[in-house]
Amino acid sequence: MCATLGVTRNQLRRALSELEEQGLIWRHVGRGTFVGARPVLNLEDVTYLRDQVKPEQVVSVRFTIEPEMARLAAIYGKKADHIQIKACADNCRNAQDWRSYEAWDNKLHHAIARATQNQLHLYYYETLNVVRRSVVWGQPRKSSKPPADYSSFVEHDVIVQAILSHDADLATQSMMDHLKSVYGRILPSMGLALPKEFVGG
Repeated sequence: MCATLGVTRNQLRRALSELEEQGLIWRHVGRGTFVGARPVLNLEDVTYLRDQVKPEQVVSVRFTIEPEMARLAAIYGKKADHIQIKACADNCRNAQDWRSYEAWDNKLHHAIARATQNQLHLYYYETLNVVRRSVVWGQPRKSSKPPADYSSFVEHDVIVQAILSHDADLATQSMMDHLKSVYGRILPSMGLALPKEFVGG
């Protein structure tokens, strides 16, 4: 490919990484590079899990694994991970509509999962994410895009800075605080409450 495109190996790697970040290709060590989004679960598994779990259970699993992934990202994240995580947070803040914001927010959390450098953590996160996105969440929107003072912007900044500065404890706590803030808004609008084990503290 380098010879065909007239680029160096580093240039090709960067280009492939960018295409992968955009969801246009996916790569698997030992198997190759493939066009399209990375498959996570087959549709039967997604349908089964979607029909079996309640929104509160999805939230409980996010509270259980994502603070730990933020901690690992702070410990093991590489420069390329830091660049991607920061870019996703910046794009969240600059989103021109809610759909764009949600897409970049999803990429931010995915980039943090990748920064753990642990494929099993990434697999579990991707599995959870597919199920989460199949659930209908009650999120009332009073504007066409996130307001300039949207609380998640500052929460993202704290998480990102903790990861970039390799502060594992702060990364863990700030991710927990962020999830409490997000679901403290969403669940009440659905007539639900945060799982008891994550209230307070």
